[in-house]
Amino acid sequence: MTLLAAEGLTVAIAGREVLSEIALTVAAGEVFGLVGESGSGKSMTALALMRLLPPAARARGRIRLAGQDLGALSERAMCAVRGREIAMIFQEPMTALNPVRTIGEQVAETLVVHGAASRAEARAIARARLDRVGLEGARFPLERYPHELSGGQRQRVCIAMAVALRPRLLLADEPTTALDVTTQAQILELLRGLVAEEGMGLMLITHDLAVVAGIADRVAVMQGGRIVEEGRTEAVFRARRHDYTRRLLAASTHAPARAAPAPGAPVLEVEGAVREYLLPRPSPFAPHPRLRAVDGVGFALRAGESLGLVGESGSGKSTLTRLVLGLDPLAAGAIRLRGRAVSLSMPRPVRADAQAVFQDPYGSFNPRHRVGRLVAEPFHLAPAPAAEIRARTLEALAAVGLPAEAAGRYIHEFSGGQRQRIAIARALVIRPRLVVLDEAVSALDVRVRAQILDLLAGLQGRLGLSYLFVTHDLGVVRAITDRVLVMKAGRIVEEGPTARVLAAPAHPYTAALVAATPRIPAGWLAGP
Repeated sequence: MTLLAAEGLTVAIAGREVLSEIALTVAAGEVFGLVGESGSGKSMTALALMRLLPPAARARGRIRLAGQDLGALSERAMCAVRGREIAMIFQEPMTALNPVRTIGEQVAETLVVHGAASRAEARAIARARLDRVGLEGARFPLERYPHELSGGQRQRVCIAMAVALRPRLLLADEPTTALDVTTQAQILELLRGLVAEEGMGLMLITHDLAVVAGIADRVAVMQGGRIVEEGRTEAVFRARRHDYTRRLLAASTHAPARAAPAPGAPVLEVEGAVREYLLPRPSPFAPHPRLRAVDGVGFALRAGESLGLVGESGSGKSTLTRLVLGLDPLAAGAIRLRGRAVSLSMPRPVRADAQAVFQDPYGSFNPRHRVGRLVAEPFHLAPAPAAEIRARTLEALAAVGLPAEAAGRYIHEFSGGQRQRIAIARALVIRPRLVVLDEAVSALDVRVRAQILDLLAGLQGRLGLSYLFVTHDLGVVRAITDRVLVMKAGRIVEEGPTARVLAAPAHPYTAALVAATPRIPAGWLAGP
C-alpha cells in the first residue's frame, strides 16, 4: 500500500529552485533510500515533506500521506500530523535534544503535546519506547540527561522520541553518519526491525551508498534538486543508467593511487602510554576510582607512512590522539616526536611538528576571521616575517587546490569539502612532519571524500608527510593507510598491514568491526 506520494514537488528560495518536480512514493513496510551529494536537495526534500521549509521558501506540488493532502492543511492541523503520522530523526542527536531536560521528559513530551496520554501514562510509554530501542531501565533511567549518554545512545533516544506515537512514516536524515561501525549496524538493525514490526514506511537520507545497499528496498538518486534515477536498489546499482549514479558509485569505492612508503626513521614513537581519569566517588569518604582510558599503548609511525587507528566510541582513540598532540598529561610511558619528548609543556618547535585536521571544519574555525588569518594561525608556534607568512599561506591554499582570492573570504562562504581543504591548508602551513586526521572525512559525501583522499595522498607523496588517521570508517582505512591499529578498552588488540588485518583479522574484536562495516555487494558493481 502506498503510504507517501509526492508529485511535482518544487521549492524555490529567493527565486532559485532548490527542488524541481520531485516525484516519489514510499510504501508501508518499505525502506526507501534517498542518496546524493551535499547540496543535492535530500534534506530539503525531507523538510518539504514535513512542511518545515524556511519562511522565504515557496513550494508547489502535492504531498499525500495515507491519502491525506498535507498541502491543504493549516499549520495548526499540520502540527497534529507531525509526530503522530510523520516523524523525523536528525543527523546530530545532541543538537536535536534539549540538554537541560531528561531523556524521559523528552520522549514523553510528544505523547503529552498530542494529548495521547496523561503525564503518568506518558512516562510509562516513554519507558517502554526506550526499552524498545535498547536503553533498558536498569542502566538508563528516565532521569538521565543527554550529556550522560554516548552518541549512539543519544541517537536511540531520538528514535524513541520519533516512534513514541507509532507514526506511519519515519524520515531519517543521516542518522548514522557520526557513529562507529558497530553502533551504526545496531541502529540500522533497530530501524529495520521497527519497519517490519510497526509496518511503517522509512525514508533513509544518506550519502553512504553501502548503507543504502544493505537496508533499502528502493533508492532514488538526487542531483541538483532533481531525482535522476530511481528503482529497486540492486537494479539501480547494477544498471547505473545515469552518469551521476555511475560517478557516485565509483567514488564510494575509490582508493587513491599511492606509492608504498620507503622505510624511514620514526617520526612518532609511543611507548607504554597510560592516561587515567578520576571517576566520581561512590561515597564522600571513599577514594576516587580511576579509569584507564589508554592502558600501556605502544607503536611507531615512520616518515611517509599512513597509520590507521580504529575502534568503537569509547575505545580510547580520541584520548590517545590528545596524548600524541600533547594536549593531555601522561600518567606513565613516553611519547616522542622526531626524538623529542611530547608533553603539555613541550616547546613550541616540538608542538609545530604535529598538526591536526578535525571532523567538523566549520566548528574548528573562528567565523569572524577571514580565511587568510585562519590558515596562518599555526605561525604562533613558528614565528616568521609577515611577508613570509603571507606567501606560505597562499602556497598552502594553492597546495589544496584553492585560489589566492580565497584568503580574503569568510569560512561560511565555502562548501563542506572546501572547508576541509582549508583545514588541511592550515595544518600544512608551518610544514609539520606529522598530521593527525581525526574523522577528517567521515561527514563528507562520497565524491568530496574521494577528492580529499586523493589530495592527502598527493600531498604525502610531495611533502613526505606522515599521517595518523583516527576513524571509524574502515573503508577510509582500507583506501589510504599502510598499517592499522585496532583499539579496544584502551589497549591495542591487533596491528599490522592494513590489507592483511582487514582481510583476515586475528582478533575477534577486529573481526566484529569488519563484519559490521556496510559494503556494496561486489556483484552489484560489475557490468556497466
